[in-house]
Amino acid sequence: MKKHPKNLDTFQNLQEKNLSFEQVFERIVTFMKLNPIGKFRLMVGTDSQVHRTHTIFITGIVIQNEGKGVWACIRKIVIPRKMTALHERISLELSLTEEIVSMFTEERKSKLIEVVLPYLYQGATFTMEGHIDIGAGKRNKTSEFVKEMVMRIESMGIEPKIKPNAFVASSYANRYTK
Repeated sequence: MKKHPKNLDTFQNLQEKNLSFEQVFERIVTFMKLNPIGKFRLMVGTDSQVHRTHTIFITGIVIQNEGKGVWACIRKIVIPRKMTALHERISLELSLTEEIVSMFTEERKSKLIEVVLPYLYQGATFTMEGHIDIGAGKRNKTSEFVKEMVMRIESMGIEPKIKPNAFVASSYANRYTK
């Protein structure tokens, strides 16, 4: 099996480049501590775009404090071939999402929960979601993969979201695949 591309471990957003996952995690903790009485959603999702000679995969990580803002970043992976098989591409998108989700170890998730824990009775919440760039509609080419992909995310212990609710994959990550 080929070695992963060098950029596999770096993240970026409009303000910062070459962030390690540890730095990303610290940015999320800092964001949550700014207003710990929040309704936090940590969302991870991947989208891809097939180009003439390669396929670009963008994984987005978004921490949202509902009604009070977001912090987000992406990781870009370029596969040096045109990936035309839809199931292969959707499956790799989900694998990349699963990889990032798995970086949020139990220890790291506990650290995030500790931020909101003292404020639960004031309405603070924390949820983690896997956004899958597929839709269940009959006219959607990816509908036959919904059950398989949703089960994969559920098996990781996080909440799956599909279109139209999978905006981290279908909107945020999608913006950077062009």
